[in-house]
Amino acid sequence: MYRPSPLLLAAVALVAAAPPAFAKVYPLKNADGAAIGQVTLTDAPKGVLVQVEAHGLTPGWHAVHFHEKADCSDAMFKSAGGHVHDTTPATHGLLNPEANDLGDLPNLFVGADGTAKADFLSSFVALHDGPAQANLLDADGSALIIHAKADDYRSQPIGGAGERVACGEIR
Repeated sequence: MYRPSPLLLAAVALVAAAPPAFAKVYPLKNADGAAIGQVTLTDAPKGVLVQVEAHGLTPGWHAVHFHEKADCSDAMFKSAGGHVHDTTPATHGLLNPEANDLGDLPNLFVGADGTAKADFLSSFVALHDGPAQANLLDADGSALIIHAKADDYRSQPIGGAGERVACGEIR
């Protein structure tokens, strides 16, 4: 008869007793205000897991960034402000040797049918106050923006990402 070791039982008890990770779903909308998907943010030990599901986008690569304010009220999504960052002026680009701003994320690929599904982990942001990360849920919240073009990860100020085509308010 199999008997689990006390160490295994203790590990299972710790996992069972651990609080569930904070996760919240935020709708994504296009410039017309139509719902085109969702963003799920899950608090992780050293950042935030970002899960994007979208449809109705142009096929190809699209830049994705966290922006300063939870405000998608205008059709161009300019009210969301610039990228989340910790210094002014901010340096953009995941591959920039001068560092990057805290809102930088990898590009999102949209298939021929206009749909996209991806998971990213950002260690630059958090869903709470922290010493080394930007708090996405601060007083004015933040936004996840999908841009019309890919981010080249180097050039300023937004890596050639183009217009903002989708926005999700993070509150």
